Amino acid sequence: MRMRALSVFCAAAIVAALSLPSFAAEKAGKRYVIIHADDAGMSHNANLATIEAMEKGIVSSTSIMVPCPWFPEFAAYAKAHPDGDYGIHLTLNSEWKHYKWGPVAKRSQVPSLLDKQGFLWSDTPDVAVNARAEEVEVELRAQIDRALEFGVPLSHLDSHMGSLVVRPDLMEVYAKLAIDYDLPILVARTANKEVAKKYPDLFRYIGRFVTRLEDANIPVIDAVVTTSSNSDNFETRKRDYLKVLRETKPGITEIIIHCGIANDELHGITGTWLKRDGDRRVFIDPAVRAAVKDMGIEVITWKQVREMQNKKAQKLR
Repeated sequence: MRMRALSVFCAAAIVAALSLPSFAAEKAGKRYVIIHADDAGMSHNANLATIEAMEKGIVSSTSIMVPCPWFPEFAAYAKAHPDGDYGIHLTLNSEWKHYKWGPVAKRSQVPSLLDKQGFLWSDTPDVAVNARAEEVEVELRAQIDRALEFGVPLSHLDSHMGSLVVRPDLMEVYAKLAIDYDLPILVARTANKEVAKKYPDLFRYIGRFVTRLEDANIPVIDAVVTTSSNSDNFETRKRDYLKVLRETKPGITEIIIHCGIANDELHGITGTWLKRDGDRRVFIDPAVRAAVKDMGIEVITWKQVREMQNKKAQKLR
């Protein structure tokens, strides 16, 4: 694996960062949840499903895959609906077998990000082994700038398939983009055992990462969770998401979902088509909306996260 030389991170800094109180927990025990739909722009299907979940359901935020063929459609929607909460799903992977995409930057500028066919790498380990950090930065700046050129009002950044947290130097790029564009990024101040196993570098260096962001006045949320359900069954997915919601802790938690509509287009792209359809249906279900209210959970956006941070900063002056 190609690794860049980086400073050794102090264990004490990790412990300190993990113990910092959330700026959001101003009211003891208050639970805030961002219900976030990944993969807008991936396909026409994903666009329609995400829009429905935001307009008719309780999905409060989404992030857009700029390299994908259907990005312009969702960008036009975002520009026409500026009150929505839109991020960039920073994309270094093209993971489906027959539905592929390449970079936004010129291929000659980012050769380490491409497979033999000129598409972005299929999986995260491919990125970890091959990607040069300087080329990653070129590509991701091109993605963000393209979204801005299309008039997308941005509230945050996150990482498709977690490819930006597989190596310390890529985490540095991630943090640099957050600071340079003054946008929050998806990283939580706590990391569980599952994260530690899947992204050991993120778990190892989370303290320094969080400290750097907060020193730059970039808000950091408390937790990120997804449902552990692998079921295609709607009722099972609904039950599992309700369990996730019930078990959220005080502070700000992002729950990540993927919205779809069960039809031939989505079936032709991904074997997760029924799961994605289930996610959309769960979060437009009036019973789920009512349950969230009964739990005392406040559904918020990334825009509100930034507003909460600004109010806290003003109080401290």
